[in-house]
Amino acid sequence: MLLFRSEEHVDRWRAAAGGAFGAVFPVEQAWELARAWFAGWLDPAWRRRTLEETEAVFASVGFTAPFWSLRPPPPADGGER
Repeated sequence: MLLFRSEEHVDRWRAAAGGAFGAVFPVEQAWELARAWFAGWLDPAWRRRTLEETEAVFASVGFTAPFWSLRPPPPADGGER
């Protein structure tokens, strides 16, 4: 995770760094994710989330773009895996 001052700063970094690009979101949204992610973590009955539960946590804080999907993308040739 990288922190930037502005979207312009992100654009400058992206142009200089090249490569794959993930997602841009405000630090407040990262805090919301942290709160949702670690809720109940200290409870002795805590268990690891399922894939569906994890995607629901992401969606609950507005992370719904394809970047946040934990499922593999479909094959490029349209065939089965």
